[in-house]
Amino acid sequence: MRKIPFFVVITFLAACNSSTDKSKMETPKSADSTMPKQESLTYPYTADYSSDFEIGDAKNAQTLLQLYKDFDNNTLDNSKNAFAEVDTMIFADGNMFVGTRDSLITLAKKSRGMMGSVVDSVHAWVPLRSKDRNEEWVLIWSREISTDAKGKKTVRELQETWRFDKNGKVNLVYQYQQAIPKMMVPEHPKK
Repeated sequence: MRKIPFFVVITFLAACNSSTDKSKMETPKSADSTMPKQESLTYPYTADYSSDFEIGDAKNAQTLLQLYKDFDNNTLDNSKNAFAEVDTMIFADGNMFVGTRDSLITLAKKSRGMMGSVVDSVHAWVPLRSKDRNEEWVLIWSREISTDAKGKKTVRELQETWRFDKNGKVNLVYQYQQAIPKMMVPEHPKK
């Protein structure tokens, strides 16, 4: 599950070699004649995974947002069925979870129970579908504020990428956390 202390993370998508060259893609032509015609573009990179996305199923975003709410409310059992039987989660701190839904929920509940109160502020989300791979994804950006029993607050800016299987169940998650910016103090010349 997301936001478990050692679940800090998110590379956009898995680096899989694509057998087709996606470096040359034509931008869609508008049906509106008032719009200027787009020319064919040549990109300086070829996507390893895919560069052929469209807006995906909004139900997956709804599932993910409910999962966030259940995480905040510490009611993770309510979202158990949002996960596929076997999940993989990869986190920025170098940890990775591969296991069953039941073991994921058990681990997530234990970790969430140690966090105290949690409030998420969701900045944005977008459901996507990789047309050439026929895969559903939801990208989400959020701020998580947790407060422990002693009143200490922890704020984390998160970006996550969630993949959904054909049954609308989560089966892969990448999570990334913004590093806390270091204060840049200009050096002053010695007198």
